[in-house]
Amino acid sequence: MMSEIRTSIGTIRKVWPSEAHKFQDHLLRLDKDSRRMRFAHGVSDSFIVDYAARMGEFGSVVYGYFVGGEVHAAAELRKLADNWGPEAEAAFSVERDFQDQGLGSELMGRVIRAARNRGVQRLYMSCLAENSKMQAIARKHEADLRFEYGEVIGEIVPVEPNYFSMLQEAMEDRVGYMMAVLDLQGRLVKAA
Repeated sequence: MMSEIRTSIGTIRKVWPSEAHKFQDHLLRLDKDSRRMRFAHGVSDSFIVDYAARMGEFGSVVYGYFVGGEVHAAAELRKLADNWGPEAEAAFSVERDFQDQGLGSELMGRVIRAARNRGVQRLYMSCLAENSKMQAIARKHEADLRFEYGEVIGEIVPVEPNYFSMLQEAMEDRVGYMMAVLDLQGRLVKAA
């Protein structure tokens, strides 16, 4: 059973739409190579600002690894149509100083559960052929991988949602929301 992960320095929880700026700041801190790995090509700062601002509009579910109120790794579940349907897409990013700590795998587990709880039957992730770290994470979560035009497409078939998967996400959301409120309160106190 997955629970909120707490490492010695950080916590994994959902990034709420009101915290889109934290998602944006994380993406802006990615080095050139990490950005290319995340988006499968180079992207500008203005692209990232627009992308993160539209997180709520896309209806994305984003999990972040928070340290000191900042996101340093993120996993995004995006619907492929206007509503949640049988297919969705997953994407991940981890800042260089936070790589190789198991965060990508933990975030992948959260995204798979979120997809499962939304009735997604096929979860896709694509990465560049050279992104061996992402491929290893996908294999760990039993993804079928295939090569297409210089990219690797991973396909995961989540199991049906059940009471426990729904309850677990709801409980983590309650705790995560309270942590977000406390973080905001702490920032307001510091600013006063």
